Amino acid sequence: MKDMGDAKALVTNMGEAARAAAVDLATASAERKHAALIGAADAIRTNAEAILAANAQDLDFGRAKGLSDAMMDRLTLDTDRLRGIEDGLRAVAEQRDPVGAVIAEWDRPNGLHIQQVRTPIGVIGVIYESRPNVTADAGALALKSGNAVILRGGSESLHSSQAIHDCMVQGLRQAGLPEAAIQLVPTRDREAVTAMLQAQGLIDVIIPRGGKGLVGLVQREARVPVFAHLEGICHVYVDHDADAAKARRVVLNAKTRRTGICGAAECLLIDSKADPLLRETLIADLLAAGVEVRADGDLAQIAGTVPASPEDFGKEFLDMVIAARLVDGVEGAIAHIRQYGSQHTESILTENDATAARFCAGLDSAILMRNASTQFADGGEFGMGAEIGIATGKMHARGPVGAEQLTSFKYLVTGDGTVRS
Repeated sequence: MKDMGDAKALVTNMGEAARAAAVDLATASAERKHAALIGAADAIRTNAEAILAANAQDLDFGRAKGLSDAMMDRLTLDTDRLRGIEDGLRAVAEQRDPVGAVIAEWDRPNGLHIQQVRTPIGVIGVIYESRPNVTADAGALALKSGNAVILRGGSESLHSSQAIHDCMVQGLRQAGLPEAAIQLVPTRDREAVTAMLQAQGLIDVIIPRGGKGLVGLVQREARVPVFAHLEGICHVYVDHDADAAKARRVVLNAKTRRTGICGAAECLLIDSKADPLLRETLIADLLAAGVEVRADGDLAQIAGTVPASPEDFGKEFLDMVIAARLVDGVEGAIAHIRQYGSQHTESILTENDATAARFCAGLDSAILMRNASTQFADGGEFGMGAEIGIATGKMHARGPVGAEQLTSFKYLVTGDGTVRS
């Protein structure tokens, strides 16, 4: 592909094919969609060796490109992660089909019966970085919700994404559904991204999944609606009424389980009234795990910490680094998060019901947790089977975007020769 004209022609052709496929998908039976997803899951298992070989090519490309350890972790597939992809496809397959579900219904005094019913959005464009599993997650959720999808994976994950996409197409073919229902842009050319963002009339919504640079680009340049979050600046607040054992488990897991995901904790807030021994223990646990703790105020006096700079608060590290400071109770935590957060995920650790309620009422992040790790900010963990991403906007989808969130609705109105006076 040599210029924008080539990219636009490619995306136009894919968009037209997707719109035609979307017409068929809108009325496809739940059984056929189920069969396609099970077929794709079977293909993932059958072709595991080929997928891992393709991933090895991508890992070589990523190393040559100088990707960070966190990005390399996102890119890496292994037997367990392939099993996770397969299990995710099967989980989405077994979910209730959202298309046609009645959200609400009521009768009017004029004799009309009104139903609000879920309906597919149409064609979804997904632009993502590194993680090849998004190819399966996005394809599965789009199909389940009756939408066609155009996928544009990161340049570093091209071979892995193609191998997984081949499995998705096998499932579609076996179920007698149009292969254009799930398409993958077959090029690393960045002009294809621009073409997707400008594809008004062909793509109904764009979902970016990646770092701040990608999401910011999409939000600035898209001419179609966007479901997105810009950053995952997630906070954990340890209240003075926290259970010490729970707090130690949750803080360590929230930061270290996987540092490169958007649900990883990036800032630890501790109540200034909390037991000083607990403060020191929480910091010591992180340091022992290899986390660089950039501490502010009194916490900076703890041996092994690094003095925090103002820029460390409100920063998405995606690495073994965390910012930490003391705050004046739950109100101080709320004020800090409102100033520095990205409305993604926040967790409070407390045994006090009133304090937890105040924390949840005072913040407007998409996901608020109590006594649980922010690493649970994931559609699979929410029982959605998979997710396309976490939406932090306030229109339409919010939080994990699963199959149900990829539907719109329409009204079905039934009368009996009813006329308006």
